[in-house]
Amino acid sequence: MPKGGPDGGDGGKGGDVVLQVDSGLMTLYDFKMQRLFAAENGQPGQGKGKHGRSGQDLCISVPLGTMVYEIGADGSKQLLADLVHEGDAAVVARGGRGGKGNTHFKSSVQRTPRFAQPGEEQEEKRILLELKLIADVGLVGLPNAGKSTLISSLSAAKPKVAAYPFTTLVPHLGVMKNERGEQLVLADIPGLIDGAHLGHGLGDAFLKHVARTKLLLHMLSVEEIEPSDPRSGFDLVDQELVQFDPGLAEKQQIKVINKMDLCTPDQKERLLQSLEQGEEEVLCISLKTGEGLEELAKTLWSRAGLQE
Repeated sequence: MPKGGPDGGDGGKGGDVVLQVDSGLMTLYDFKMQRLFAAENGQPGQGKGKHGRSGQDLCISVPLGTMVYEIGADGSKQLLADLVHEGDAAVVARGGRGGKGNTHFKSSVQRTPRFAQPGEEQEEKRILLELKLIADVGLVGLPNAGKSTLISSLSAAKPKVAAYPFTTLVPHLGVMKNERGEQLVLADIPGLIDGAHLGHGLGDAFLKHVARTKLLLHMLSVEEIEPSDPRSGFDLVDQELVQFDPGLAEKQQIKVINKMDLCTPDQKERLLQSLEQGEEEVLCISLKTGEGLEELAKTLWSRAGLQE
């Protein structure tokens, strides 16, 4: 080899940053602790034709239902990926290409090139992660309607329950199972109030979770209804859902009135008679006594396309 010849090896490619679904995760809380992520650099080439090792990819686990947006310099958002299935993964920042060593540039007139091609810079992106829970049934209703208690009654979940507004500060998931091992996932969406779609109360922070549910279980307390027109009590939350996303009006609903144990026998009879006059079925339950729970569970399995 004249004058030792060209013997510079290629540089290794930089690692990619990959987001991958982990069904064991339920929140994006870990990203409040760490906000900067970088994959490994590729190693430089060396003499004697030795190529540099490529950098390892950085795989970051995210919950099922994570939406990934790239934030532009002007603050605009562009959807990069919607990770809605177990095993879904998305490359959100690619590593740079490795440089080429001087062995690539030898020729009959350039026998010993003294230059090489530098590698490319890696991608740097500002990413926004948004979680929309994936559940079969979304529980909606005003604060203190009994949604958290219902989840604990129908599943093994143990949400925090207390008699003051907005006890539920994060959505709780519960899982119902039948004898065949089939599962029905319920998501308790924190209590909504008038103006929630504008950010009032807990605001619209949790309304987005409703979008992915197959059906809604709309629960009211018997204290929140007008005995003469009990169905009108469901209107407030229905309006908030539609104003947040008109498509939510098309979602199938199971309407439930809870705390029937607070009614006297006469009040209960008048309420049931009033409900019978409408075409839409409304179930009456008492989580305190267990009244109506078995019928509600059967309805949930049936409406979700499964049989108990």
